[in-house]
Amino acid sequence: MPASPSSSAQAAREALAVRLSHLVRDAGITGRELSARCGWHPAKTSRILRAKAAPSEADIRAWCTACSAQDQTADLIATARAVDSMYLEWRRQHRDGMRRAQQDVLARNAAARLCRAYTSNVIPGFFQTADYAEALMRSITDFQGTPDDIPEAVAARLARSRFLYEGDHRFVVLIEEWVLRTRIGPAETMAGQLAHLLTVMPLPSVSLGIIPLGAHRNVWPLEAFYLYDDHHAVVETLTAGISIRQPRELADYAGAFTGLSRMAVHGDAARTLIRAAIDALE
Repeated sequence: MPASPSSSAQAAREALAVRLSHLVRDAGITGRELSARCGWHPAKTSRILRAKAAPSEADIRAWCTACSAQDQTADLIATARAVDSMYLEWRRQHRDGMRRAQQDVLARNAAARLCRAYTSNVIPGFFQTADYAEALMRSITDFQGTPDDIPEAVAARLARSRFLYEGDHRFVVLIEEWVLRTRIGPAETMAGQLAHLLTVMPLPSVSLGIIPLGAHRNVWPLEAFYLYDDHHAVVETLTAGISIRQPRELADYAGAFTGLSRMAVHGDAARTLIRAAIDALE
């Protein structure tokens, strides 16, 4: 099981730090000498080498110059950018509003033939109704204090639902039962959202499983995560989205999904849980 949703990003930071340490060693200088040549305090060099601080592109240029390794600057900057893209804070992604981030997710869904999703907090975006998406995005925008472009963001999120009906796409989804009973928006919004789940369940592109509240847990509740084919996963935390491409961690999340699937109910049993959640709203 994955030890941390940010472990891929941390491992990549550490790998970058190792490459930078090799430059220092190959140049035959000490960390203190490197710091003097770069014009910064030795503590900064130490933090970078211990992967406690991420070097900026200017830092990498100075580092390579100090080590007479300017030929490696471009490759190291590209590596640093890739590391940075693994851990994207929501506030950073939403600094101009939520629409652009929703368009990025739309592109991921368009490119993937198989999307496996486990959600422990909200209904996944491609199943959301307009009212549910608006209520959810309103709460996120209020919490983050980011610009309000909710109508445009909702439209971009709802665009994902077309992949349920067109193209060679497959959605295998697991939802914790408490998500069905967690009210996002007023009761009528939740009732409409739950009714919509019943509508999409029979689609050939959809497999929906519900993990009952009383299920015996072989896999503990996890952060929501999405597996796109077999080469990319996105884990959603409170503060950031974690992009995972490391094969070992992808295998961990695929294994977790398999374990969670064994606890889920499908078909009529899942519909019974959804209807019970609707009845509880009355």
